[in-house]
Order: sequence, then structure tokens, then C-alpha cells
Amino acid sequence: MGTQESYPIDVASIREDFPILDRKVGGDIETPGEGPDDTRPLVYLDNAATSHTPDPVVDSIVDYYRGYNSNVHRGIHHLSQEASVAYEEAHDCVAEFIGAEGREEVVFTKNTTEAMNLVAYAWGLAELGPGDTVVLTEMEHHASLVTWQQIAKKTGASVEYVRVDEDGRLDMDHAAELIDDSTAMVSVVHVSNTLGTVVPVADLADLAHDHDAHIFVDGAQSVPTRPVDVGEIDADFLAFSGHKMLGPTGIGVLYGKEHLLEEMQPYLYGGEMIRSVTYEDSTWEDLPWKFEAGTPVIAQGIALEAAIDYLDSVGMENVQAHEDLLAEYAYDRLSAFDDIEIYGPPGDDRGGLVAFNLEGVHAHDLSSILNDHGVAIRAGDHCTQPLHDKLGVPASTRASFYIYNTTEEIDALVDAVDDARQLFA
Repeated sequence: MGTQESYPIDVASIREDFPILDRKVGGDIETPGEGPDDTRPLVYLDNAATSHTPDPVVDSIVDYYRGYNSNVHRGIHHLSQEASVAYEEAHDCVAEFIGAEGREEVVFTKNTTEAMNLVAYAWGLAELGPGDTVVLTEMEHHASLVTWQQIAKKTGASVEYVRVDEDGRLDMDHAAELIDDSTAMVSVVHVSNTLGTVVPVADLADLAHDHDAHIFVDGAQSVPTRPVDVGEIDADFLAFSGHKMLGPTGIGVLYGKEHLLEEMQPYLYGGEMIRSVTYEDSTWEDLPWKFEAGTPVIAQGIALEAAIDYLDSVGMENVQAHEDLLAEYAYDRLSAFDDIEIYGPPGDDRGGLVAFNLEGVHAHDLSSILNDHGVAIRAGDHCTQPLHDKLGVPASTRASFYIYNTTEEIDALVDAVDDARQLFA
């Protein structure tokens, strides 16, 4: 394990496109890489929070600003037309990547959270009322849980939660009990950002549609890491973020079935999303532009296409295979210690992350020690506070992997955890 031949992808070649991975850390954060204490090789295992960005994606941003920087859909001049074409083609690229019917079903947002809020406000406020139920799961990210919770308060609807069993899997029998004729929306995470659980969203979609309900899939942790086809899972809505899949921050995607987006009223009003305006009334632009008010995320959208091109060159099946390999390896290595508790299903049945706690050591303290070893992970409740309450812990330590990570880096993580064990012994 650990040799290039063991991986389903050419990790060594991929790492060459990420110069940040060559950084040394440990010194003054105000003078990064310049001080004598910057001696520790960076081991970046915080990819569920945000991934790094390869040179081709960075180059696409530079090319836009240096070559054809202009607003879209507003000018007849050459630069505006060139930018408009590139921006529209980015929508086409995303549509093809997730199996959507076309750009009309792809709305660019700031992030997954904004995409959630767009549907919650544009659809939820209009469609939900007393007697309606929104079904979530106990492992939802706050972006879904808090959003639907607050919309339910505004509309008089209720929220129900599908249980998570002791192994960290979704209780599908309980889901079948909760999803009934009162259900209007099922909003569910595809891959849990805490447990790593891969949720059978296609089965949940069948349950929802059997009761004339819609399903919203939170794809923040799935779209970057595995093949996702909205047609195959029959999602009514799907959301994900570019910064978790080699793209820049500030770009997210809302997929929605065209007929649903057509029926929804805009979430934001202003320039670009209108067709005509009088002092008395306004009409809206065609999809997807009626949901992209104001100057949109032009450079970010173009860069997202470059990120998708990069992932396509690797192959999403290979991305998933590499993540599975790393997750299983990390699970097995950490499971060897009897004072480490790992949350979620076994390592051969999870997404590319492992959340755990070292007995007697708070997750924040462990994270600080790992940082001293150059190992970057996340510690906290990972925006799943109710789930952590259910687990009976205030926080956990999470290592998450991507296409440029190696088993040697997981070994570095385990060695650093072992050093922490000795320190607190």
C-alpha cells in the first residue's frame, strides 16, 4: 500500500498540478513560508471543507480577467459576447456532468447553502402550509436542517427526521413510516459530511414520489467524489459547491427539474433576471437566468467548468475508487487503536472521510497537536450539531481525502495521533 501502482489514478502526476501541496508550514501565519519554523510538510486532509485548486483551474480564472473580462448578457461588444458564451457554456458543462437535460436546469449560486435557501424560499414559502411535512434525516448539514426548520416556522409546516441507526446508516424502515401523504418535501444529504454514510437517495426518491412529494438531494459531498446522475437518482433538486471539487469559492449549483423551476417565482429580484419592466409590473427572463439576479459569478462559473474538465480527465469512477481506498485504509489504521472511536459505517462502506475521537482528548486539542505536525484536519461539529448531540459528543476530529492524497499522508495522520496519545497519557 502506498506505491503508485496501488492507486487507481496517477496521484504523483496529479499532485504536480497543486503547488500548494509542496508548502512547508509551522511558522508565523502572517509570514507564511518565510520563517525558520516553516519546516513541516503540509499534509492536507480537510477536503470535505474545501479542496485545493489545480493550476489549470487557476489559469482559467487568470485567462478570463486578463483576456476577456466583461459582464455577461449586457453588451454587444466583443468582450461581453465572449464572456457570455463562456458563461453559458459553463452551464452546459455542469448540465452534462450531472445528467441534467440542459442549461435550463442549472442555476449558478454562491454555494450549496444559497441553493438550499433558493428552493426553500421560492418553492417552500409558496407551497408549504399547516398539515404539510418536510422530512429530513438526523445527519443533515445545518444548511438543510436550519433552512427547512425556519421555513416550517414561517409556513406552519412540520419537520420530521429519519433516524440514523447505531452503525451510522439511515433507517429506511423509519423513512418509509415518515414519508406519507402529508409529506411535501424530502431533503436529504447524499453523503454525510460527518459519518461518511452514503444514503440511498434513489430509494428515498421513489418513496417521496409515491406520495407526490419532491426530493432535494444535498450533493455537497457526493458530486465532487463520485458519479452522480440526477436522472438515475430521480432528484427533483440537487445542490453542490465548486470549492469542494477543485473549483473556486463563491460558486455553487442548484439543479432543478425544468417544470419545477418554471413554476417557481424568483428568489432575488433586480438586473439580468427580468424580461421587461414597467412602473407597474415586471416579467421574468427564461431559465436559468430568472434565478441569477445581478452580475453573476462569471469567473467562478468559467472556472467551475475547468474543474469539471479536470475531474472528467481523471474519471469520476476513478475518483470514487481512490476515495474508497483511502477511506478504508484510514478506517483500518485508526481502528487498530482501542482508545479511538470512529463514527459511521465501516471503511469499505463510506465516502472519503473519517470522523473520530481520541479518548480523553477534546477534538480541538487533538487538531492543534496535529497542526503542529503539519497535518490539516477539521475539528468541531462540522455543521451537524444535532447529530453530535445524538452521538453524545461535543465535537469530533475529521480527516477527509481527495484525488491528491496518499496512504503515506494517512500514515502521517496516524503517527501524529499516536504522538497526541503519548502526550495525554
